[in-house]
Amino acid sequence: MDKSMCKYGRECYRKNPEHFKQFSHPADEELEEPPKKKPRTHCTDEPVRITDSSTAFFYFTKVRNIAPRFNEPTMAIGIKDLLSESVGDLVMSAQFNYVFDLPWLIQQYPEAKRSTPMLIVYGDQRETTLQLRRDAKLFPNITLFPARLEIMFGTHHSKMMFLRYKSGMRVIVHTANLIAKDWDQKTQGVWISPMFPSSNTTTRPSSYLSQPSSSTASHCTNFQHDLLEYLDAYGGSALNEWKKWIRNHDMSSARVRLIASVPGAHTGSSMHKWGHLKLRKVLSEFVSESGVDEHWPVVGQFSSIGSLGPGSNWLCAEWLQSLSSSFTTRGCLSQKNPDLKLIFPSVDNVRRSLEGYIAGGSIPYSVQNAQKQLYLKSYMCQWKAERTGRTHAAPHIKTYTRLSPDCLKALWFLVTSANLSKAAWGCFEKKGTQLKIRSYEIGVLFLPSDFSPAGTVFSLPSDKMSDSSDKSDSEVHLRCSPFDIPLTKYSAKDEPWVWNTQYHDPDRCGNMWTPPK
Repeated sequence: MDKSMCKYGRECYRKNPEHFKQFSHPADEELEEPPKKKPRTHCTDEPVRITDSSTAFFYFTKVRNIAPRFNEPTMAIGIKDLLSESVGDLVMSAQFNYVFDLPWLIQQYPEAKRSTPMLIVYGDQRETTLQLRRDAKLFPNITLFPARLEIMFGTHHSKMMFLRYKSGMRVIVHTANLIAKDWDQKTQGVWISPMFPSSNTTTRPSSYLSQPSSSTASHCTNFQHDLLEYLDAYGGSALNEWKKWIRNHDMSSARVRLIASVPGAHTGSSMHKWGHLKLRKVLSEFVSESGVDEHWPVVGQFSSIGSLGPGSNWLCAEWLQSLSSSFTTRGCLSQKNPDLKLIFPSVDNVRRSLEGYIAGGSIPYSVQNAQKQLYLKSYMCQWKAERTGRTHAAPHIKTYTRLSPDCLKALWFLVTSANLSKAAWGCFEKKGTQLKIRSYEIGVLFLPSDFSPAGTVFSLPSDKMSDSSDKSDSEVHLRCSPFDIPLTKYSAKDEPWVWNTQYHDPDRCGNMWTPPK
């Protein structure tokens, strides 16, 4: 018997199997599978084989209850895949993060590797420290290192893994907390380094870290130098062993640049080592603005918004100037003021998400800040990710880029832990002579020139997710965008999600939202 078309179409939020028996939906094969349908084994159980090549190792995390093709190993990866023995014979690891569930984390390691040495780097906050100390007593192989947080409202928000194997070492930069729900039904991003081989540093000159080898000089990114500088900022001796191992590995194959933040009032040359000024420095040195004008918008996509101030001075002057920096063909810094687009989940995006309103607990934007920053709504776009099957997987990923007006090209692409806040990116003080940063953050910046000597732009996926062969020598393919392009601006009825107010419209699970106290 023919089924009637569901009036909600693609946006249907129902989960009851009886509903699917009675109603049909457009593009049913791309909607979440009915709950009783068994997922394909190769999308959930088979470890992803990480192979080294010149490809940019950017992945999404796997999402439960979406169409299997969106969890294919070429596109998505799970935490057990990252730690799998198929990747390498793990000797030791370090986990940098904001929130930890240590018993859960241990279970993600292969059984044979659950007693290997593990360093946990976290923010030194009283409640966090007490819980981690209690949990760590169960695991004698775990060493805790509390990162200093001496500036009020700062956090240790960086999300990074060091994995040392018998055959080499990998660095992983990602956007997920080390708790079960962040690896289940949310959109997250993961960058995986190549396998860095060990190197005989005793035969190299002392200036080795800042000098590219002749074979990689065309795309040296100073990854190793910047990573060591970031670790030095923690102080103390707990990271000394890892700094030694990083020095003892050849990381010249890394084709991304680290963009990090560390707490402090940074002055002089240190101002341009961190936060938005580090991004400004790199873009102004390596990104050409030839053929680019203010109609190439800067796009920010994030899962939290801080207190930016009642006016747009920080957002549209200081911060935007950094993200729109480039080196023009005339050899001077561009001073153009580009368009700005901000992708942040609307209330309806959260309500219709796989988790329903519960997902909003990981998207902190307070009603107090929202009421002071009404100007933000004019820049806001909805979260939509049909091309990657993640429209209903609430975004915890954070990405920033600069797009062409036709949305076919990008000047650069950044995946990071940094949300839209002064605490994460830094803000000027003392008439611009000091950059104040409150939090630890880390991200990786993709530049076309680091993948091809002639590269000036990334070509973005079209309607088909396959690689495009019709591109010029100056274009480097970026295999996937976290969000759909062109972007969808908020309608007049759309409102940004705020997490500390009530919502009475039922979500897809039939629940209303009363914020936790």
